[in-house]
Amino acid sequence: MEDEFEVIDSQQSSFDINAFLWRVLSYWKFFILLLCVGIFIVYQQNIRKQQSYRLSTQITVEEESNPLFTSNTSLTFNWGGVSGKVKTMMTSLKSRSIHEKVVGNLEYYITYLKQSKFRKDDIYTDAPFRVRLTHNSHQLLNVPIKITFLGNNTFELYLNLESSLINTQNFSNQKKSKLDVTIGEFKKTYSLGEEVSLPYFNGMLYLDEGRSVSQNEEYYIMFSDFDAVVAKYRSKLNISNPKNSAILNLSMVDVNKSKIVDYLNETVKVLSEDQLKRKNQFVTNTIKFIDEQLDRVKTQLTLNADSLNEYKYKNKIFNINDEAISVNSKLMAYEDEKDDIVRKIAYYTSLENYLLTSNSFTDVPAPSVAGIDDGNILSNIGKINELSVQKSKYGATVRKDATIFSDLNRQIDGLKTVLLENISSARNELKREQKILNSKIAIEDAKIRKLPRAQQKLFDIQRQYALSEKTYNVFLAKRGEAEIIESASVSDILVIDPAKDTGAMPVDLKLESRYMFAVIGAIVPLLLLAFMITFFDDRIHNPQVLEKLSTVPLLGVVGKNTLDNNLIVHLKPKSTIAEAFRTIRSSLQYFYKKHNFQGSKTVMVTSSVSGEGKTFCSINLATVFAMSSKKTVLVGLDLRKPKIFGDFKIKNDIGVVNYLIGQKGIKEIIQSTVVPCLDVITSGPIPPNPSELLMKEKMDVLIEDLKNRYDYIVLDTPPIGLVADAFELSEYVDATIYMVRQDYTKKGMIKLVNDKYNKKEIENLSFVYNGYNQKGKYGYGYGYGYGYGYGYGKYGNGYHDNETSKKTWVKLFRSFFK
Repeated sequence: MEDEFEVIDSQQSSFDINAFLWRVLSYWKFFILLLCVGIFIVYQQNIRKQQSYRLSTQITVEEESNPLFTSNTSLTFNWGGVSGKVKTMMTSLKSRSIHEKVVGNLEYYITYLKQSKFRKDDIYTDAPFRVRLTHNSHQLLNVPIKITFLGNNTFELYLNLESSLINTQNFSNQKKSKLDVTIGEFKKTYSLGEEVSLPYFNGMLYLDEGRSVSQNEEYYIMFSDFDAVVAKYRSKLNISNPKNSAILNLSMVDVNKSKIVDYLNETVKVLSEDQLKRKNQFVTNTIKFIDEQLDRVKTQLTLNADSLNEYKYKNKIFNINDEAISVNSKLMAYEDEKDDIVRKIAYYTSLENYLLTSNSFTDVPAPSVAGIDDGNILSNIGKINELSVQKSKYGATVRKDATIFSDLNRQIDGLKTVLLENISSARNELKREQKILNSKIAIEDAKIRKLPRAQQKLFDIQRQYALSEKTYNVFLAKRGEAEIIESASVSDILVIDPAKDTGAMPVDLKLESRYMFAVIGAIVPLLLLAFMITFFDDRIHNPQVLEKLSTVPLLGVVGKNTLDNNLIVHLKPKSTIAEAFRTIRSSLQYFYKKHNFQGSKTVMVTSSVSGEGKTFCSINLATVFAMSSKKTVLVGLDLRKPKIFGDFKIKNDIGVVNYLIGQKGIKEIIQSTVVPCLDVITSGPIPPNPSELLMKEKMDVLIEDLKNRYDYIVLDTPPIGLVADAFELSEYVDATIYMVRQDYTKKGMIKLVNDKYNKKEIENLSFVYNGYNQKGKYGYGYGYGYGYGYGYGKYGNGYHDNETSKKTWVKLFRSFFK
C-alpha cells in the first residue's frame, strides 16, 4: 500500500502535459485577440517605416610598384606585402578621419525630407533644390525647417521653435554652441539664390540644373550634428575580407539607396587618395628637403658666380699655364669628392639626431638625396617609416594600450637601434675616406700656393663656383626624379565593382515574415502563461487527475449546479444532477449489498475544506434516498458552521446540540421537510466545545435511536481538513463520502486523505467529484465504464430538464474571457 502512495505522490509532482495542452487550447480566444493586436501593430509598422536596403562595393588591395622605381631613384619603399596592407586598409576604413572627410564632401549633415502619408522620407537626390551654407556660420540642429515653394523663384521658410534654447553648429569647423531664441513660429518669404541670414539658418537655396518645382510644393531640410552623422555612418559601414584575400567587400544598409551608393563610392575615393598620399609621403618629404637645399645652394651659387665674374673683370687674368690648370682641375675633383662625403656625413648626423629625438619617423627624407646607396640603411629607413605610418593609422581607431601598439613600438625600437649602428659604422668609414682626401687636397693645394696670388684667388673662386654648381645640379636632378616618381605613383586600391543601385530588394523582414512574428508573438506568451499556470497549479480540474492521485474509489461525478438552491434533486428531479445522485445512490446500495450491511445504513459526507459541496451533496443524497420511499434523516453535525436549515427554510433554534446537552429529546429535535420521507435534524445553537459534545455517550444513543427510526441516516459533518470532528464520527457510519470539487480542491488535501485511508482511520471511503463542468477549462469528457457519470451534458434530449440559463449579451461577453 505504501508503494502505491509513493507512485501517487510522484504523479502528483510530475508535470501534467494533458492539462497543459488543454489549457493552451482553452486560451484560443486570447490567441485570436493577441493575434489581431499583433497583426495590427505589424501592419502599422509596415505602412509607417521606410524600407532599408543593402548595397555594396568591392575593391582589391594590390602591391602597385612604380614603373620608374629603381635602385638609382630610391625615393620610395614598398613594404609589408599585400596582407599587411589589407589590414591597414581595413583599419583606415573604420577610422573617424576617413568618415569625417566623406561626410564633409557629401554634406550628409544636411537631410532633405518630404512628407508622405505617415512619415517624412529622406529624398536626397530626388530633392529639386540644394542648400549652400554660408561659410563659418551656425545652423540649427535636429529641427526640420519647412520649405514651401510659392513659384519657381520664391519660397516660404517656416519653423516652429518649442524651446528658447537651441543647439547650433558651425559646419566649417564643427564647433557647437547654444543660442537663446524666441519660442514660437517663424515664417518668411525668400527668393532662390537670396542669402538667408537667421540665427538658425545661414545660407541660400538654389534649384538643381534642369529641375523645377510646383507651386505650394513642400519640403523639409534638417541639419544634424556632424559628429553624430560621422558616428552613424562609421557604425553602418560593414567591411569583410573573404578568406584573408586581397579583396575587401564594403557594404551598408540605409533607407535611401542613392545615399548608400554615393557614400560607398566616396569612401573608396577618399581612402584611395589618403592611401596614395601616405604612399607618397616619403617622396613628398624628400622633395621638401631637396627644395630647402636648393634654396640654400642657389643662393651660394649666385654669390660665387658674381664673385668670379667680378674678380675676372677687375684683375684681367687671361694667361694661365696648362700645369696650373691641371693642378686646379685635380684639386677641384678632390674637393667634389670631399663635398659628397661631407654631405653624407651631414645626412647621417641629421638622421641620428632625428632618430634620437623624435617619436614619429614618417618625415625622414630619402637617403638618396645625399647620394647614399647603402642597402641596409635604405631598407631599415623604409621599414621604420612603414611602421610609423601604420602606428599613426591605428591611432585613430585602436586604444593606446592595445597590444598592437606595444608590438609596433618594440619593432620600431629594434630598427632604430640597428639604424643607429649602421649610421655609426657608415659615418666612421666616411670620415676615414675624408681624412685621405684631405691629405690629397693638401698636396695639390700646396702646388696652387706657388702660383701668383691673383691666380690663386681666381682658382679658389672657380672651385667654389664649380662646387656650388655641381651641388645645385645634383639636387635639381634628384628633385626631377622625385617628381617623376610622385606623378607615376598609383594607388594600391583597385575598384572591382563600384557601388550601384541595380534594383536591390529591401533587407527588412518580408511582410510574410513579419506577420509570422505576429503569430509567434501571440502563441509564445500564451504557451508561457499556460506552462506557468499548469506548473504551479495545485488544484484538481478533472476526475482523471483525482484517480491518478489516489486509490480511493470514485463513487460518482456530480455536475455543476446552476440554481441558487441546493434542493435541485427535489426541484428538478429530471435534471442531470438528479440523475447523478441516483447513480451515487445505486452505487452505495451495491456497496452495502456487497459488504452484507443489514438494517439501517449510515452515510457520512465530509470534505477537505468548506465550499467543496459537502452540504449540497448531503441534502441531495438524502433527497434521492427519500424519493425511493425510504425513511431518511439528514443530520447536521457541522456544529461550528450550520447550513442545512436555510435550504429547507426551517429554524435552527433546536437541534443536535440541544439533545447532546440534555435540553431536548429526540422527537423534539426532528423536523419534517417539503420532501416526503425526509426529516432533518439541524445542528442547533453553536456550542463552545463542538468536538467534546460529539464524543459524549449520548451521541451513541442518538445514532442508535435514529437507526431504529430510519432506513438511511445521512450525516453532514465538518471538513476533515479543518477540524477533527469527522474522525470522531467515523465509528458510527457504514460509508464515508469525501467531496472533491472541480477547480477548488487542492491536490495536497488528497495526500491527507490517502494517509488516513492507508492507516485505516477512515474505512469504506469513496470520493464524489462535485461541480464537474463538461465544457470546463480543459475540455475533458468523462467516459468511464463504471456505469456512473456525467455524460448527458446540457442537451435537450427529452430525458432531462433543460438547465441552460438564458444567455444575455453581457453573459456572452463575459463568457468570452472565461
